[in-house]
Amino acid sequence: MNTLYSIVDRIYIGHMAEGGKLALTGIGLAAPILMVISAFQALCSTGGAPLFSIARGEGNEEKAGRILGNAYGLLLIFGLSLTLLGYLFKAPILWWTGASEDTFHFANDYLSVYLAGTVFVLTGVGMNPFINAQGFARTGMLTVLIGAVLNIVLDPLFIFVFHWGVRGAALATVLSQLTSSLWVLRFLTGTRAIIPLRAENLRLRKEIVGRMMGLGVAGFVMSFTNSAVSFFYNNGLSRLGGDTHVAVMTVINSLRELSFMPVSGVTEGGKPVLGFNYGAKSWERCRKCIRVMTYLVAAYCFAMWLAFMLVPGFFVRLFNRDPELLSVGVYGVRHYYAMFFFMTFQMVGQNVFTSLGLAKRAVFFSLLRKFIVLLPLILLMPSITGLGAEGIFWAEPVSQIIGGTACYTAMYFTVYRRLGKTKL
Repeated sequence: MNTLYSIVDRIYIGHMAEGGKLALTGIGLAAPILMVISAFQALCSTGGAPLFSIARGEGNEEKAGRILGNAYGLLLIFGLSLTLLGYLFKAPILWWTGASEDTFHFANDYLSVYLAGTVFVLTGVGMNPFINAQGFARTGMLTVLIGAVLNIVLDPLFIFVFHWGVRGAALATVLSQLTSSLWVLRFLTGTRAIIPLRAENLRLRKEIVGRMMGLGVAGFVMSFTNSAVSFFYNNGLSRLGGDTHVAVMTVINSLRELSFMPVSGVTEGGKPVLGFNYGAKSWERCRKCIRVMTYLVAAYCFAMWLAFMLVPGFFVRLFNRDPELLSVGVYGVRHYYAMFFFMTFQMVGQNVFTSLGLAKRAVFFSLLRKFIVLLPLILLMPSITGLGAEGIFWAEPVSQIIGGTACYTAMYFTVYRRLGKTKL
């Protein structure tokens, strides 16, 4: 449901009567900036929530409360800072990404509204894992469900009835994120929360912030490298293929978000289990959690791979029916997701490292796949394959094989087999 915020925007925008394909391209050009915002959200949530769970497993509720308060305080600071920086630098970033004269104003209009809701995006999404970590999974689900449903309702109203175009889509997202943020805040400060959010815990403590950011840097790097990868993809496709290829990459990124969110649901659901039982020294339950995560993610990734291979055109047409976009899109989807199954190993392995506080390993394997393998391939594959812009789509499956295999193998031998036997 969380992905529907951006995906529904793109679906409606892509089907606008005038300039739908160019507007879709513009939204894709804005994606790297949105991913940077997500990176700072991940810094607090993926760093704070596992520490929160471990503290609860140790029976130290006072410490857990301080972690909760410091995470919220950091998110507020990041939200205000990113809003200011976003407005200052959005224009040059969009031109560097590959915006053309035809697509720049669409991207700029969307960001001009979206950035006003940065604080709501960070606090709504960033604090939700702390609801799940207290055992209120249904409430955590409602956080994103309420916002996503509201966005679905407001998007067509603002875009097609009021004729506000991409600005209307961004406004719908901001109002939906505001609603989710208020829902999270109301729960965490209410009587149902086992460990509530208290004003006295908002004062940042050096030791908590340092530990949180040290562990959260894995999630930060994952999101930040997604931004860098998106930038390189858009820039290369814009140079070699033009606006249509960037629009196809927007579709592919949307499908990636849609396909990865259920995986994140499984792995995020496993984090409190792993963290709690690791703190309680229940080693076999930790191993069982890793096995269950692997089986569930593997089954899902195989099903999604099969769908992308068999009916890629169906997924492309969800966003736009332009014949040229459809032709390039079918090729792009099939080749980009050719080895999607290997993301099972990357996602599970990396989340196990993060859940158990092994931040350096999680960061390394994120950097390995995206910075060390994928970014050079984006630059080299057009020449290596001789396919020009289409060759860029081959970079992803090669990186998935290398990165996924290396990450899971390291996790298996350095964590799974060593739990309870020696220090990780």
